[in-house]
Amino acid sequence: MKALCAFSGGLDSLLASELLRAQGVEVLALFFETPFFSSEKAVKSAAAANLPIKIVDITHRHLSMLQDPKHGFGGYMNPCIDCHVLMIRIIGEMLQEEGASFVITGEVLGQRPMSQNIKALSMVECESGLRGLVLRPLSAKRLQPTIPEERGWVQREKLMGFSGRSRKPQMELAERLHIKEYPSPAGGCLLTDEVFSRRLKDLFSARPDFELRELELLKVGRHFRLGPNTKLVVGRNKKENQTIQTLWKESDLLMSTISVPGPTVLVSGDVSPEFADLAASMTVSYSDAKNDDLTKIALKGQGMDEERMAKGRDKDGFRDYMI
Repeated sequence: MKALCAFSGGLDSLLASELLRAQGVEVLALFFETPFFSSEKAVKSAAAANLPIKIVDITHRHLSMLQDPKHGFGGYMNPCIDCHVLMIRIIGEMLQEEGASFVITGEVLGQRPMSQNIKALSMVECESGLRGLVLRPLSAKRLQPTIPEERGWVQREKLMGFSGRSRKPQMELAERLHIKEYPSPAGGCLLTDEVFSRRLKDLFSARPDFELRELELLKVGRHFRLGPNTKLVVGRNKKENQTIQTLWKESDLLMSTISVPGPTVLVSGDVSPEFADLAASMTVSYSDAKNDDLTKIALKGQGMDEERMAKGRDKDGFRDYMI
């Protein structure tokens, strides 16, 4: 018997997998990758447990869902219920090709009040088309028996009945299963981050036909909306400057100081002479130059490859542009 696990790399999905493997069920962990959550933690966690894992890129389907989630968003740009529905649906599509019979997740009843209550868990199961085939080993005894339990593929009495937000039961179970190393439960999804969500919402509004590289840009720098079709990103350190340079393309305007240390600045969209002057001034303002000093900067892109002089301004004047 084989099951596919919706695997985050955190303790809950690791425990769910181990409970099933202890009953002789073969488990394949599936991590669904998008620009908003990376597989790094999951790969490391699976390797430590000697658990087979497959990384599945669902970026395009996830973005399509994200722009109009049926069940709306959580506190920020996190459509948790719709995201879970999509992932379970994709696992269902993979059951036959992977030779598996059912799905397991590390969800715990009541751990997340909005997305892991009885109604939400049932909704995910129903809308994914896998009614009865989604087993949640950590809370199974508090939920209706699933097909794997009814048919004897899994022994219900060996599953758990966890509920609530406390991590203590999971930590005690990890100790009993001799799992000593596991990642902290904090975060992982950028869609639950306030600043990133604000930037993403701005991108969706200003650029419905955005490129994937623009999502990567949201992860670095300071972001400013100069006009309806003009955006500016200012690098905050050497690593971010390098990332911005990597994501730059000829249709963007790239600026940097020449004679003093400073940021790499990327301006995208419509760059009028007025916005170019403002961007040049912002480049100097966030550099080590004094605002009163004329500072040489380099401009590249949008048909330009030149140098010009600019003065900085008080950065407080840029706050109204900041995203």
